[in-house]
Amino acid sequence: MALNTSPDAPIPVGQVSRLIGGWIDRLGAVWVEGQITQLSRRPGAGVVFLTLRDPAHDISLSVTCYRAVFDRVADIVSEGARVVVHAKPEWYAPRGQLSLRAAEIRPVGVGELLARLEQLKKSLAAEGLFAAERKRPLPFLPQLIGLVCGRASAAERDVLENARHRWPAVRFEIRNVPVQGVHAVPRVIEAVEELDKAPGVDVIIVARGGGSVEDLLPFSDERLVRTVAACGTPVVSAIGHEPDSPLLDLVADLRASTPTDAAKRVVPDVGEELVRVRQLRERALRCVTAHLDREERGLASVRARPCMQHPQRMVEEREDRIDALTARARRTLGHLLDRADSELSHTHARVVALSPAATLRRGYAVLQHADGSVVRDAAEVTAEEELRARVAEGEFTVRPVAGSAVVPPA
Repeated sequence: MALNTSPDAPIPVGQVSRLIGGWIDRLGAVWVEGQITQLSRRPGAGVVFLTLRDPAHDISLSVTCYRAVFDRVADIVSEGARVVVHAKPEWYAPRGQLSLRAAEIRPVGVGELLARLEQLKKSLAAEGLFAAERKRPLPFLPQLIGLVCGRASAAERDVLENARHRWPAVRFEIRNVPVQGVHAVPRVIEAVEELDKAPGVDVIIVARGGGSVEDLLPFSDERLVRTVAACGTPVVSAIGHEPDSPLLDLVADLRASTPTDAAKRVVPDVGEELVRVRQLRERALRCVTAHLDREERGLASVRARPCMQHPQRMVEEREDRIDALTARARRTLGHLLDRADSELSHTHARVVALSPAATLRRGYAVLQHADGSVVRDAAEVTAEEELRARVAEGEFTVRPVAGSAVVPPA
């Protein structure tokens, strides 16, 4: 029933929320049909959260259920499946939020389309189209970016505004195409191939601002996936929001969660780059300054050494040492010469003392035969043989006589 209120007699927000909750409680449990667009099963949580959507009227409602309720159909129900839910409407008064508390979930069909997409995904993965080693790195600063998006779409506006805000000089080559419906796939393929062949295009962004599973089906088409895999230009997929994952995300060289995220990851921020350049210059200046300071300290330390302050001291010290060594050598040589002279004098004295001439000076004489041999035995001398007698101051001839007496000749 209507409430009697006026500007002078309003009712509080809490009371309005409680009244709405009471009206909704009187609705009772209802059977609701729709399509699951989002599904959240947190590990360990006892509640499962779903979003149930009416594709014909673009209306969605939040649905919660206990894990035991969902586990009964977990094997055959996933995102994109159409289901019938027996639920009771609930009003969360603190936040003014309407949701459905499901007591039973019945699948309507098995999600044949999603099953085919899953099979296609496995087939393309087996071919290696989703392999990480096929991913190409994006250029650091693309000069020309190819953009495939819907005409006058929010995705186009987000990419252009964010990219030009980050790097004002960036240029775009835009191809506006249908992003859903029967004409989407061939037009997107045509745009991607055209941009891949266009000279100067450094990277291609395929962008769409989210949507339901049916809206994103063109971006899971096998022809489009193979076209992107065959591109020579790096491709960025910016389809939908974080929960959405068409096959284009898997084959693209980079997956961006949103068109805004694509602009941020493709185009560097000029402010950040200037800050980075300034930091690198400051770091280089610090390194050079520290190196110069270190070298200056080393040079000052070398110059402070005594050998650098008084270099002649080294020569003087060496000169004194050379003088000492020279004197030592002379003394040593003098001692050696003196000892050699003394030994020579002693040897000479011994030689002189032992020489035959010294013996002769003491009065001895040497008798020799005519052939010069020395007479050592009286039996060697014959009568009338002339012998030569050698004395200290000369020699003379002698002749033996009878009775072994030797007389000088006449």
